[in-house]
Amino acid sequence: MAKQSVETLMQDIRFVSEESYQIVEAVRALVRKSFKDASEEVKYGGILFASGIQFTGVFAYKAHVSVEFNSGAGIADELGHLEGAGKGRRHVKLRSIADLEHKHLAQYLALALEAAKGG
Repeated sequence: MAKQSVETLMQDIRFVSEESYQIVEAVRALVRKSFKDASEEVKYGGILFASGIQFTGVFAYKAHVSVEFNSGAGIADELGHLEGAGKGRRHVKLRSIADLEHKHLAQYLALALEAAKGG
């Protein structure tokens, strides 16, 4: 079975929810702006991002978009927006494009990459 492309997944998200599509596109743009060497691939029903090492992913759900951090438990959450209590992963839920700024997503992305690299 062929791997699903990012473009195909984005079309599927847009078909279900224009708002989720816009939020996911904003997350993708922020990752590209923050990490010039970032790559993306479709896996587990979302888009995973790597910058030397895989460190985050974005997933569209019915009521929100979730930005998942693989090593999120290693992030000192001084801003208080991380959710989850698992052994390793944490996430930030986005319900609007404004949440990217309100929930300081750019800072979390940098912290997530640092945590994934073991720092």
